[in-house]
Amino acid sequence: MFSSERLKGIDVFVCVADCGSFRLAAERLNLTGSAISKSIARLEGRLDIRLFHRTTRSLSLTEAGAAFYKTCLGVLADLEEAEAALHENTEPCGGIRIDLSASYGRMHALPVVLDFIDKHPKLSPHITFSNRIVDPVEEGIDVVVQVGGPDVWPATVGHRYLGTGRHIFCASPDYLARHGTPGSESELRDHCCVVYGDNDGTIHPWHFPGDRPGVIERRVMPGRFRVGDGEGMAAAVAAGCGVAQLPTWLIQRQLEEGSLVEVLVHLATDGLAINLAWSKSRQALPKVRALLDRLAASLSGAGRLPDVSHISSPPDPLPVPRTRP
Repeated sequence: MFSSERLKGIDVFVCVADCGSFRLAAERLNLTGSAISKSIARLEGRLDIRLFHRTTRSLSLTEAGAAFYKTCLGVLADLEEAEAALHENTEPCGGIRIDLSASYGRMHALPVVLDFIDKHPKLSPHITFSNRIVDPVEEGIDVVVQVGGPDVWPATVGHRYLGTGRHIFCASPDYLARHGTPGSESELRDHCCVVYGDNDGTIHPWHFPGDRPGVIERRVMPGRFRVGDGEGMAAAVAAGCGVAQLPTWLIQRQLEEGSLVEVLVHLATDGLAINLAWSKSRQALPKVRALLDRLAASLSGAGRLPDVSHISSPPDPLPVPRTRP
């Protein structure tokens, strides 16, 4: 039989985990630090397990605590969803977790999110940035905007295809004036290449058109400059450090201003799809649905992806299955 005791302390536990501090959690919940500490102690005593690693300077979840935190987020989300279903027209409010692809997110999605949050002051956002594919259900995230996505989306994840940029080769006019303009892949190898390099030394391959239409071949190019950030790569190329392959959504402004010039036009390829993803179990919440609608409308438009192919939005924007061009 269900006991109400199981719900006691869950909201405090989640808040402490989110804040990473008893003091900050106390301020957010308008409680004393002593009340927060006692609530966590009672919860750990009832569960007979330690939820946090505590030192004088830091607070972090134990392995068991992290697993319990994930479960608690789901429980609180279900309760919130149940309440929202009773008030369909409720103004967006409460916590909302948003994850954005790092460079694309900062440049294109974040301004939309910040404007949305400004218009809904009752929202409490938690925004993170990732350079990987994120599963919103597995990681307890409400809304995800990411470059790329799985070949097959999980049944629990809603998704919408927003568009596709192009991968082009580019350099600064100054660099081309000093070193000449490459006319082929073989000539490209004689130039200084600015490549994407991870912390572990891995170099990301460049994309080249294959022998058949739609086929892309990936080859690692020797690079004098290795930069582990797309915006950093764009800055290095604009400064005359060499030639790079970059997505058009990253360098549209520099191309329009003339600080970067496209070269090897015949070797340009389609880039990764830009996707909007969310947990289907959360999409009925007013705050989630409203943000999804806003992002879909803003990021699918010509003002955000001026040089990509698009799919027109249907009259009812959600739920919308992803399609490819």
